[in-house]
Amino acid sequence: MVFEIIWIIVGFCLLMKGADFLVDGSSSVAKRFHIPEIIIGLTIVSIGTSMPELFVSITSAMEQHSDMAVGNVIGSNVCNLLLILGLSAIIMEIEFKRETRLIEIPLTLVVTIILFVICNVGANITRIEGAILISLFVLFIGYTIYMGKKGEQFEKKDTLVEVQTQKQGSAIKAIGFIILGIVGLKIGGDVTVNHAVTIAQTLGISEKVISLTIIAIGTSLPELVTSVTAAFKGDSDIAIRKYIRVEYL
Repeated sequence: MVFEIIWIIVGFCLLMKGADFLVDGSSSVAKRFHIPEIIIGLTIVSIGTSMPELFVSITSAMEQHSDMAVGNVIGSNVCNLLLILGLSAIIMEIEFKRETRLIEIPLTLVVTIILFVICNVGANITRIEGAILISLFVLFIGYTIYMGKKGEQFEKKDTLVEVQTQKQGSAIKAIGFIILGIVGLKIGGDVTVNHAVTIAQTLGISEKVISLTIIAIGTSLPELVTSVTAAFKGDSDIAIRKYIRVEYL
């Protein structure tokens, strides 16, 4: 059991480091094409923090562990909402911007209802329904880019994003980072899922329980670090917006 837990921790480390490499490499390539920094921050960097969940869920689905795939998504969102946002609020009271209250939170509720309907009209999520979810995600990214170009407050305060997107290097180095990131995410996802399944089988509990707890918290570590760090620095807007973007992913 201890051996399996150690391997899961190794998997989490590979997932987080792989996400870092992928974000750094992608940001460098995007900058070479003169893509505005705010757009890079609102898309590549934000999506990058959700790469661990993405690769774990995809790996689980491909290996026919559907309970773990769904459980990871649900557990990670619950972790973001309760644990990460709660810790951030304890460190510093979080102030909601007007557009967050009137637009982004209602949109989150609408997307949650849509997912609820999709999950209850049949025994599985079909490819068509998956395409619908991806389309909604693309629409939200479009909305985010529009708000970024419009000059909302968050791009002025999102210093964590600026720090991450300032890293540049040669084109070969950037591509190398992207490749290393993808490899790290893939290996990390495989290691995490395989050993989590072994733990579930050993303890005689369902894979969903493991994914809702251990896996969900582990894959949410990038968001946890980002939001708590932002709260310590007094940037409450980063914490709440980071959480909302992750919910759409």
